[in-house]
Amino acid sequence: MDSILSGFTQALSLILHLDPQLFGIILLSLKVSGIALIVATLAGIPIGALLGLRTFPGRGLAVSAMNTFMGLPPVVVGLFVYLLLSRKGPFGFMGLLYTPGAMIIAQTILAIPIVISLSRSAIVNVDPLIRQAAETLGATRGQVTMTIIQEARYGILSAVIAAFGRVMAEVGAILIVGGNIAGYTRVMTTTIALETDKGNFELALALGIILLAISFIVNAALHAVQRKGMVQAL
Repeated sequence: MDSILSGFTQALSLILHLDPQLFGIILLSLKVSGIALIVATLAGIPIGALLGLRTFPGRGLAVSAMNTFMGLPPVVVGLFVYLLLSRKGPFGFMGLLYTPGAMIIAQTILAIPIVISLSRSAIVNVDPLIRQAAETLGATRGQVTMTIIQEARYGILSAVIAAFGRVMAEVGAILIVGGNIAGYTRVMTTTIALETDKGNFELALALGIILLAISFIVNAALHAVQRKGMVQAL
């Protein structure tokens, strides 16, 4: 019990004293996950809108595929990206393996199905009367689309927040493609795993506290957005 209390005390000391190693790892984690989220959002929302607003051959298959990919095992994504970026892979010449770039690619692949599927769901659930009203008032197709997206904005924002929560907690895929290199590709989740194995519980606990705090903030933001969306719907 004393060792646990001592570990928490030292972990809090690392946080309060702004330990350079600790905050370097945190900043890299936020950078990698943030870039992956931006890419997934910029690509995912238009695709989600397309699946939610247009009818075309194969749409049902695409929707089913995105829903399936939401549950992709991270290690499978890591293996797939590793094979693509390895020296003998089709993109091996880019030299991205064991770099933050490879980690961003893996996290983007994990995030984008979440953004697409949840954005599509938000758009599909918009009251059809809104679309009818816009068309009756003479709105163009583009204006109707923007009106529907505007109405679905809270659901779309929830999709982005949920995707961020997924990538921040990811460990398997980025460990495979990033290699957990100190000062270069070592992020919070991989550091926690490594330092725990080494018995360095102080750093692992400090990062665990930060990761839990980020998780709490993400979930609180998600709850607030969903609640605001429900209030607006009423």
